[in-house]
Amino acid sequence: MNTPNKVWVDVEGRRLSLSNLGKVLYPKHGFAKGEVIDYYTRIAPVLLPHLAARPATRKRFPNGVDAEFFFEKNAPSHTPEWVRVATLPTPGGRHEALDYVVIDDLPTLVWCANLAALELHVPQWRIDAKDEARQADLLVFDLDPGPPATYVDSCRVACLLRDLLAADGLDAYPKSSGKKGLHLYVPIEETPPERTSAYAKAAAEHLAGEHRDLVVSRMDKRLRKGKVFVDWSQNNGAKTTVAPYSLRAADEPTVSTPVTWDEVEDSTKVPHFEPADVLARVERDGDLLAPLLTEDRHRLP
Repeated sequence: MNTPNKVWVDVEGRRLSLSNLGKVLYPKHGFAKGEVIDYYTRIAPVLLPHLAARPATRKRFPNGVDAEFFFEKNAPSHTPEWVRVATLPTPGGRHEALDYVVIDDLPTLVWCANLAALELHVPQWRIDAKDEARQADLLVFDLDPGPPATYVDSCRVACLLRDLLAADGLDAYPKSSGKKGLHLYVPIEETPPERTSAYAKAAAEHLAGEHRDLVVSRMDKRLRKGKVFVDWSQNNGAKTTVAPYSLRAADEPTVSTPVTWDEVEDSTKVPHFEPADVLARVERDGDLLAPLLTEDRHRLP
């Protein structure tokens, strides 16, 4: 039975209870939980392939983006029995292993959205049918401008990094971080994360050496002023990156959105992609990151 604060729905044969759909999760914008669920439901056809077989870390904001949040790796005790859960070791963590939620289908995605999991983060590797971790199939760089450097500077660095990777026979695909930065992905043959991390670090250091006035590759925040930090550390097997098409927690409900290289090269300001914008782009262009999902992958040199 439905109540004012709870609605039962059927999602692909799964019975879900959705609660507090009118609760505003983005106070400055007025974007409510029901709209979050609606966006994730409509974007699911292009989002789910980028989440499939990857253990998800959910960044939850039960009282909205202006209130406390928490990262959730472990599946909560009330997880439905039909949600795929993978028990994976966590070397160096507080626990030997955690039960990760794997968002492989629409019911699981809707269930996560109903828990105010606004941001969905995944690693650069997948798990197999036995819930065993496979090697990395993505190489990723996070380009983060340190004020007064801007997103436009990140775009300049992205083009330099694209050309550097191309010289090694690697194709890179960009997306906005949903905030002030830019992410570059490279689809690769399965490779140990230690090797992808070492390659990414070497590429970042090479770029920083060639463009000292614009690029920094070291973690020290004191070095980032007016430069773009090329964060190669996302390739560590224990790290995650916000998924393509995931919402971000900010004043506005922005989305980490795939962009074209033309948009990167012509950028004059931070792109502001909200859910309606992203849905329209997908309707027009399809999934710009579809090449990350194919079997045509590069071998690291």
